[in-house]
Amino acid sequence: MKAIWNGRVLAESDDTVVVENNHYFPAMSLNREFFRESDTRTRCPWKGEAHYYSIVVDGKENRDAAWYYPSASEKARSIEGRVAFWKGVSVAP
Repeated sequence: MKAIWNGRVLAESDDTVVVENNHYFPAMSLNREFFRESDTRTRCPWKGEAHYYSIVVDGKENRDAAWYYPSASEKARSIEGRVAFWKGVSVAP
């Protein structure tokens, strides 16, 4: 699977975990040059607290377009530390 935005590959892996139709990529598969930590936090009732990254490609920012659970709940351990995408990021084989 590849995550692409603004013509750049943000992450690529054949080891994604699908939860609620979102592909969660291993953290090691990220092209870190495009990611900036965000202060945004949200809470999922069954997965726990999500942290976000904003994506910056060629001077364009896609705020909070990626998220991860650094300490997922027991039910969501399979995605702990993995990263998923939204906000126009294309995820496809």
